[in-house]
Amino acid sequence: MSLLQVGRRERGHGEWRLISGALADISEALEVFRPHRDTRKITVFGSARTVQSDPCYGLAEQLAHFAVTEGFEVMTGAGGGIMEAANSGAGCEASIGLNVDLPFEQHANRFVSSCDGRLLHFRYFFTRKLFFLRESDALVVMPGGFGTLDELFESLTLIQTGRTPPIPLVLLAPPGDAFWSGWQRDLSQGLAARGLISPEDGDLLIEAHSAEEAVARISRFYHRFHSARLGDNRIELLLNAPLLAEQLDSLNRQFDDLVDEGVIQASETVDDHGLLRPCLHFHFDRRRIGRLYQLLDTLNGLPLPPGQELEQPPARRQPSSPPAP
Repeated sequence: MSLLQVGRRERGHGEWRLISGALADISEALEVFRPHRDTRKITVFGSARTVQSDPCYGLAEQLAHFAVTEGFEVMTGAGGGIMEAANSGAGCEASIGLNVDLPFEQHANRFVSSCDGRLLHFRYFFTRKLFFLRESDALVVMPGGFGTLDELFESLTLIQTGRTPPIPLVLLAPPGDAFWSGWQRDLSQGLAARGLISPEDGDLLIEAHSAEEAVARISRFYHRFHSARLGDNRIELLLNAPLLAEQLDSLNRQFDDLVDEGVIQASETVDDHGLLRPCLHFHFDRRRIGRLYQLLDTLNGLPLPPGQELEQPPARRQPSSPPAP
């Protein structure tokens, strides 16, 4: 219907080139990602100009290698530098590259260009960014320039405004490298001091200084929490394991300020794969996404019911329904 309406109004070649290119990007990306929907993925952002002798290059390789050993696939922008290092560390069988057509700098690196069915060529940045956020279960941002910071800020904006479900966003730099420490301190404290962001918005970011720490923090994010469904003023948190009654009571006491109406309630729901899962649902203030991240951190730290163990990191799909508490 929308295309018919556009067709009645627009006759210019430029407008239809935009529409056709965007639809082609979306169609091709959906086709590539369809076989990988059940595997959790970590996207690695960072400079295309990072050279092999830079400690960040080696750290990106280590990050990707460690992520794959922990059950993740690795996505990058398919370029050089940090992206090349991450694709190298992940290997062909666990790499996905989302390239974009640019007049300079952006040629698919050799570690992903030869991977059959794992390299996408986007016409537009906005469709590429859409799939980075749509398909990622975590974002790791390493030192970079304008492009890297643009990806970081767009991701932060979509997370903070609730336009994308909660995912971990890790700022990673080598030990002793203050690239993120100074940036995060000056930016977050400056904005929070002027009331331009909420004080708890700093909890949207995780700072790490090793590959092991970064992947461990990402895995922990999905320990008890599985995924989220966001409505206009409601949220449903799908879980890997149910809560005990006393644990639910504790969450309600600690996060009463996050709930706009009623209380946090426990129930069950069917996930996107048709599997029955325990869940929490409640009305909440969408301006307090940072506080929601604090709730998720507390939730993931709760002990499991006796006798229950979880796969780590838990896959998007699990073969059996969690046991009742």
